[in-house]
Amino acid sequence: MKKDPAFDLNRVFPLTAVAAASLLLGGCLSWSDEGDGVINAKPGYVGTVASIRYDGSSDDLLTAGMGKTGLAGAVAPTTSATPTAAELRRLAIYNNYRALLDMTSAGGYGVFYGPNVDAAGVAGTGEGKIAGTEYIAYSDDGTGGRNVVLMVQVPDTFNPAQACIITATSSGSRGVYGAISTGEWGLKRGCAVAYTDKGTGAAPHDLQNDTVALIDGTRSTAAAAGTGAHFKAGLSAAELAAFNAATPNRFAFKHAHSQRNPEKDWGRFTLQAVELAYFVLNEKYSPTNPSGQHRYDINPGNTIVIASSVSNGGGAAIAAAELDTTGLINGVAVAEPAIEMPAAPGVSVQRGGVLVATTAKTLVDFTSLANLYQACASQSAQLATSPGGFYVVAAWAANRCASLKAKGLLTAATPALQADEALQKLRDYGWEAESDLLHASHIAFEVAPAVTLTFANALARASVKDNLCGFSFGSTTAQGLPNALAAGLPTMFATGNGVPPSSGVQLINNLSFGAPLRDLFSFSPSTVKQDFNLDGALCLRNLLTGTDAAARALQTGLDETRRNGKLGGRPTLIVHGRNDALLPVNHTSRPYTALSKVADGAKSQLSYIEVDNAQHFDGFIGLPTVLPGYDSRFVPLHLYLNRALDAVYAKLKNGTALPPSQVVRTLPRGGTGGAAPALTAANVPAISAAPGAADAITMSGTTLVVPN
Repeated sequence: MKKDPAFDLNRVFPLTAVAAASLLLGGCLSWSDEGDGVINAKPGYVGTVASIRYDGSSDDLLTAGMGKTGLAGAVAPTTSATPTAAELRRLAIYNNYRALLDMTSAGGYGVFYGPNVDAAGVAGTGEGKIAGTEYIAYSDDGTGGRNVVLMVQVPDTFNPAQACIITATSSGSRGVYGAISTGEWGLKRGCAVAYTDKGTGAAPHDLQNDTVALIDGTRSTAAAAGTGAHFKAGLSAAELAAFNAATPNRFAFKHAHSQRNPEKDWGRFTLQAVELAYFVLNEKYSPTNPSGQHRYDINPGNTIVIASSVSNGGGAAIAAAELDTTGLINGVAVAEPAIEMPAAPGVSVQRGGVLVATTAKTLVDFTSLANLYQACASQSAQLATSPGGFYVVAAWAANRCASLKAKGLLTAATPALQADEALQKLRDYGWEAESDLLHASHIAFEVAPAVTLTFANALARASVKDNLCGFSFGSTTAQGLPNALAAGLPTMFATGNGVPPSSGVQLINNLSFGAPLRDLFSFSPSTVKQDFNLDGALCLRNLLTGTDAAARALQTGLDETRRNGKLGGRPTLIVHGRNDALLPVNHTSRPYTALSKVADGAKSQLSYIEVDNAQHFDGFIGLPTVLPGYDSRFVPLHLYLNRALDAVYAKLKNGTALPPSQVVRTLPRGGTGGAAPALTAANVPAISAAPGAADAITMSGTTLVVPN
């Protein structure tokens, strides 16, 4: 569908319709009593909008002045003892860009993707800096209780006559720069990029010293910050004193402890970022009427808007498309999205002619199951060549196997058979066999416990003072004992990911036998063993089916986050790695594709692209000395997100048909783990416009049929 640059909202909608649209858009539109047409107005939920222009040389929108070379540099930008906002921004862009991508040239950086690779995919010799203006504001009701960060980047190459906006909602629990590598696609094409941290963020409330972060990451006392704090834990003076006395040197993180269940609103926050983009674009480019008010000339009728991002940022993009009733979003292109399915979706998945027994579970469900069994499964002889498996303490993993057996959760008699049984339980619960070799590195890096705990807290609207399931967040000594954080807090806005363990803050098991201890090292009270805190894992798991107040709160919060599949016929591409062990395809993209195909029926324009030899963490591929074997086995999924964005943009701008649903057969780089040969075009074939029968993904009634 081509957008008409001459579109005039006044000619299309009568006064009453425009007024209604204004209400639905949260105040972006208003009608001039003078009859001058639709005027631009700041949304009512947006506070002060700050802006800075970057010249594209000393500083820029995409690389904070570092360029392609600086982003790839092994040494992070330095900061002063009390970092400035500019220093924190540069460090945040450096860390967030690198966190999501393989930054090695052998892995594709600077060749297939990166700042120097232009919109056509051609690698150049430049640094890829992009001049433009960055706008940032809070979304709030004036109380400071929500303070969701919205940000819009407008490159100097933006053309109002060919207006486009893409969203780049943060992934994971990161701050507002968390999806800068997605925003790159839009900036290169002259599109404005609408970002939001979706009510999460990396900078915590330091409860011991009562300091908080501001919108730019700089820190202040909570009292001085007032309603400008990015996040406060919401404790009274008496509660704070009591908490610090009982559990000193702890931190509250916004995703886990805001008590707002921000996940239910991630789609709304993504839409708000688009609304802010329209506001700043019209303030910048649209002429004024005789009253001096800017017109709303750049509007949904003449602008291409693509909702995009990765992981739960991708889930937020899908949620936004489902919620959008005013035509803000034209298309969707996401990678590895976290999607909470309905409790009874009414759809199924078949692979290779076999029905998948367990599908469409929620994130807190399948991650809590992984948290139970991954440590034990990591010791299976079948996983002997797992990348990073050597980081798992074998004795503690064996203890987990024994403790699971003692609790009746495993039945096998020997440690070896117990490990095999645990691995089979993961497969039976929806993980593909292609994910097997990833379980060890995930448990070694505490992925499942960290994600499960953060999401459980958020869904249950738990306060930091609740210490849900006996957990808290804090620094520890080398022996695992809680202590004061020696360094890192001033820069945590830029270095953290919002899900401890991160930037020196660890998961702490307050209930460890003897005394509070770092969760990884702790002793389960019921077993008195170092078994990866089985008691804590069981507590988190039981929240899904329990009947106490915390369990009921989590179950209620979970129901508030479920999707319905109604994309309204928008052109949509979902790409997902078949090997994904964090967000398994059988619980996310596969059943959602089936759900949306059924919900939208004949008008559905959703294509699902499943990439084999691809998994969730491209950044792990870029750590050949830390995780050798990721580089030789896996290709970058990011490249396929860029191709999905290309395809959706071409559909919206030129009417080019979307590629059909399919499995893309990639070729691993091979060679020696840690020293894999360079990625070539043969490793990452294009998404086919006409996949063969052996690769096509189809629907049969309410069943998604995926080939082997």
